[in-house]
Amino acid sequence: MCTNGVNTGQFEEMMDMIDDHVKLERRWAHTLAHKAGDAGFATTSEKLHAVQALLDDVRAAIDDAKEALEEDAENAKNVTVSLV
Repeated sequence: MCTNGVNTGQFEEMMDMIDDHVKLERRWAHTLAHKAGDAGFATTSEKLHAVQALLDDVRAAIDDAKEALEEDAENAKNVTVSLV
């Protein structure tokens, strides 16, 4: 659907693509954190677990952005534009 010149369906798909990418990076951070921990690199493991938590926050922010897109698109339907 196109609202105010923005194809909201494509916009949401692009946000899903960002989320998929971040999900993959989170998985790698998780895997590497455990590998570092297993190797005795406690500080590295701790830092990578912190990265994992930050990537969780990024994914939550993307979900918030998707909800905002839906709300903005719905609100834009109620706007009337007239040419002068």
